[in-house]
Amino acid sequence: MALSESQIPPDAQHYLVCGTEDCKKNCQFYCNNCNQQMCEQCREEHQKNRITKNHEVVPYKQRKRQLPMEKCKIHPTRQIEFLCEECQIPICSKCTATKEHRGHIFTDLEIVFAEKCSFCREEIAKIRNYFEPTSQDLKNEIAEDVTKIKKIMEGIRTTMKAEAQSVKKLVDTVTSDKIEQVDKKEQSLLKTLNDQNQTIDDHINYLNDLVTTFYGYLSPSDIKNLTFALKSEKVLIKPIPETSKPDPPIFIAGQHSKEDVTKLLGRITVPNIKPENRKIKPMETASLQLKPAGKHRKQEIEKSDVKQTLSLSSSVTKVREYTVQGVLSVFHISLGKSGRLWASDLNGYLVQTDLQGKKLQKIQTSGEDEGYHTVTQDGDLIYTDKHNQVINRITQDNTITEFIKTGDWVPLSIHSSHINGDILVGMTKDGEAKVTRYNKTGTAIQNIQRDNNGQALYSVPRYITKNINDDVCVSDYNKDAVVVVNKSGQHRFSYTGQGSVLHPYGICTDVFGHILVCDTYGKTVHLLDQNGQFLSLLLSPQQASGQICSVCVDDEKNMWVGQLNRKVKVFKYLE
Repeated sequence: MALSESQIPPDAQHYLVCGTEDCKKNCQFYCNNCNQQMCEQCREEHQKNRITKNHEVVPYKQRKRQLPMEKCKIHPTRQIEFLCEECQIPICSKCTATKEHRGHIFTDLEIVFAEKCSFCREEIAKIRNYFEPTSQDLKNEIAEDVTKIKKIMEGIRTTMKAEAQSVKKLVDTVTSDKIEQVDKKEQSLLKTLNDQNQTIDDHINYLNDLVTTFYGYLSPSDIKNLTFALKSEKVLIKPIPETSKPDPPIFIAGQHSKEDVTKLLGRITVPNIKPENRKIKPMETASLQLKPAGKHRKQEIEKSDVKQTLSLSSSVTKVREYTVQGVLSVFHISLGKSGRLWASDLNGYLVQTDLQGKKLQKIQTSGEDEGYHTVTQDGDLIYTDKHNQVINRITQDNTITEFIKTGDWVPLSIHSSHINGDILVGMTKDGEAKVTRYNKTGTAIQNIQRDNNGQALYSVPRYITKNINDDVCVSDYNKDAVVVVNKSGQHRFSYTGQGSVLHPYGICTDVFGHILVCDTYGKTVHLLDQNGQFLSLLLSPQQASGQICSVCVDDEKNMWVGQLNRKVKVFKYLE
């Protein structure tokens, strides 16, 4: 059932019927002169009619808004038509002659209404094109910060528990050592006391023997024994042996406070700095984008409508093809400015050509079958040097300088974002692999190496690119997969092909967020959406006619592929 215009919310995607009597077709146009909704057929008839052929018929959304019809309360037979500028009230034509408004300035209410409509459209455009998406970007950033903070705090908790276990282990070790010392001291003291006890026992036995002797003297058995006793010297009793009391050790308990334990376990510190405000895109930029004038406005509209006007073509057509001079194969392509192309092969030859394949310059590098070069925002070429573990820059005047040192890590693949200038580098060291993000000045700002379970994300990050949603996409030949993480380095998905094993080489993305990856042995290019869902195979083996190693998309939305046979082919896959 069709709805009337008054029943429909302003932003709704709705179905309006044509305003021509007995016509029930969908309204697409509007006659500003007749104030009437029209379908396409009625519009054509309206413009052919001799009476109405000069009427202003526009797309419905661009129609001139109609001023509500309302009678004057003072002069009920007259329509309200003007706005009194001094009194700021709507009045009719008859009111303009009254003494209350004599000498005042009046403005046609339709003009005021048209200006207000124009203002409202501009404000709606600002809200839709700037405030809402910018606010949503902030929400997304806050959500990322929430995840980041939770991860950081969980890391702190884990570290604190590990530190506590370490302190407990240390306390147990020290306690065990001290108890052993006590045991040894106890054994020493008890031995001394046992020796003293034995000495006293020996003395008591001596005394008992002496008493027996003396009793024998008191009751001699015969004269002989008596004579012997009388002649014997006086017996002296040996003194009682001296013994000493033990001197036991004293345990002095340690004086511990909560602060002492806190020092042992470390402290949680919060930087005493003012929090950095989140960056909000300036309104001036948004305003320029919303209201460009003249030719610039047309260009901006055409540019902003690229996604709406382009779609996947039902068939892929070849635009041109040429052979690159100076290389034995084309394992990677970087498109530069002014119609220049950089291509590299398995033997480290890196050449610059024009768009007909004519060689302009050639340099020897350490690169092999990797995406080891990229063009920056400024139009310079940067490339990895595996032997010296650095990244070099070639400026547009062909000066080569050292740009970034990667330390112990061997840089393999590289990609420079044309949006914010960030540089992504895939690298390896001792069987491990990671992706490091640098800002455009060459400062490392992020390392991506493991997933949430602590498992390695990459084996050999041979090719790398960034998507429009800031995802980092890596073509990992050793894993037979395309590995994709988000801006924070969280693993999103891995794509491993359709049925048969994927042998991924070159990789790039386009304005839709599609991921294009070469299947070198499958002799085709897989097209994925930004969530990793397979969409189609862009090339047939007949179109490829050879192994495909590299891929990129130019500003004209054409797909360039480099092949093992030194060929570069350009295809149109969007329409």
